[in-house]
Amino acid sequence: MDPAPQNPEIKLDDDDYPAYTMGRAAEILGTTPAFLRSLGEARLIEPQRSSGGHRRYSRYQLRLAARARELVDQGTALEAACRIIILEDQLQEALRINAELRRRD
Repeated sequence: MDPAPQNPEIKLDDDDYPAYTMGRAAEILGTTPAFLRSLGEARLIEPQRSSGGHRRYSRYQLRLAARARELVDQGTALEAACRIIILEDQLQEALRINAELRRRD
């Protein structure tokens, strides 16, 4: 069951809201839909699906995809680029948690 509808302004500010179709996401990133599908196959990003089964991407996922494209354009293999991004993301989260714990002390 879907949660209660949100205020549209909240959705616009939500980095995890799946607002972009595959075509629009590819256009924004200057890449192809096939590149986005390859990121899904590599398990870097897993887009949500619309009720019709179409992939939908969030701003957060687009940032990850943009970083992947940057690394691939520099000659990094796709699988290695995805692993680098996952590790960068984990490091950012660990640093955020660490800073939060320090503020509590």
